[in-house]
Amino acid sequence: MAQVQVNSRLLSLDVLRGITIAGMILVNNPGSWASIYAPLGHAAWNGLTPTDLVFPFFMFIMGISTFISLRKFNFEWNGATLYKILKRTFLIFVIGMGIGWLSLSFRTFRSLETEELGFLERFFRAIKNFENIRILGVLQRLALSYGATAIIAILVKHKYIPYIIVGSLLGYFVLLVMGNGFEFSEQNIISVVDRAVLGVNHMYTDSGLHFEPEGLLSTLPSIAHVLIGFYAGKMLMQTKDNHERIQHLFIMGAILTFAGFLLSYGCPINKKIWSPTFVLTTCGLASTFLALLVWIIDVKGHKRWSRFFESFGVNPLFIYVAAAVLSILIGNIFIMNAGEPVSIKGFIYGVYLQPYLGDYFGSFVYAALFVALNWVIGSVLYKKQIYIKI
Repeated sequence: MAQVQVNSRLLSLDVLRGITIAGMILVNNPGSWASIYAPLGHAAWNGLTPTDLVFPFFMFIMGISTFISLRKFNFEWNGATLYKILKRTFLIFVIGMGIGWLSLSFRTFRSLETEELGFLERFFRAIKNFENIRILGVLQRLALSYGATAIIAILVKHKYIPYIIVGSLLGYFVLLVMGNGFEFSEQNIISVVDRAVLGVNHMYTDSGLHFEPEGLLSTLPSIAHVLIGFYAGKMLMQTKDNHERIQHLFIMGAILTFAGFLLSYGCPINKKIWSPTFVLTTCGLASTFLALLVWIIDVKGHKRWSRFFESFGVNPLFIYVAAAVLSILIGNIFIMNAGEPVSIKGFIYGVYLQPYLGDYFGSFVYAALFVALNWVIGSVLYKKQIYIKI
């Protein structure tokens, strides 16, 4: 398989990728879910908060990375390329399910405390609780969106990709309109399909409703989302001058952002259903932010401030997975405090942070410390030039 050497690497891409991973870890790990500053929480239904930007920003960058990766192989359709795509898709999906299984196992083990069972019986019942495992999730959405985008990229002429994006978003909008898609209820077509295909025991529960925010139908616009990032990658890599790159990214960002906000009057911006306007707005903001980073880092050369995020950006999925596993362990391994069992997380937040810093600020400081812990892991890997690809 002939490879094409690509020397147009942008540090700003790694930095933006790192910012999004650090942001995802921050918002996923407060000291207490009952004490979260408003910008660090998701919108309840319609609307957009800063927290709602981190995941779609990462997906946009995944699209760019997919273009750069497949460009090395001239976007050739062959068995080796297809195997590489399917293998990575499968790996990311399985790791996502594995994280969900680990969390469920700990929760099940604790829930069996009231039953008169031996340790081994509790342990095996906990790890075999597959009838309640959540099938979809963040990594699973990344896997499916990446896999579909990569296959489209090697099957379809790239000039047709904008038509696929528009067609997907329009088709999804029609489904939402016809199927109560903008209503937060189990009559929503997204919930109906997920309940029929996945089953309620394998879905996320939101405010008492079986509603999967990374559902099957809403994967369709998420594929369009990554395809927009893919096309941005095409634009970036085919333009050698950074000033032209900035101009193109700003124009693209402005068009998508304004289109998203203007169309939101008829199609609300909503992360949980991954509405078409959510795709347009977040891709637009991601493109604009990337343009700003290219100007600051790659043109002006202001790089020292970004080193913190580079450690996250060069091993993004590995650090995200490591953070998820650490979070589960810290939240489920118990120690004794004043004669009572308390999780390591509860001990740090409840004994040291909340009493001195208050509910909200203490919760935020816990999240920041957790980000710093994962930065140490990423920094060690970065300094040793260890790159773990997932």
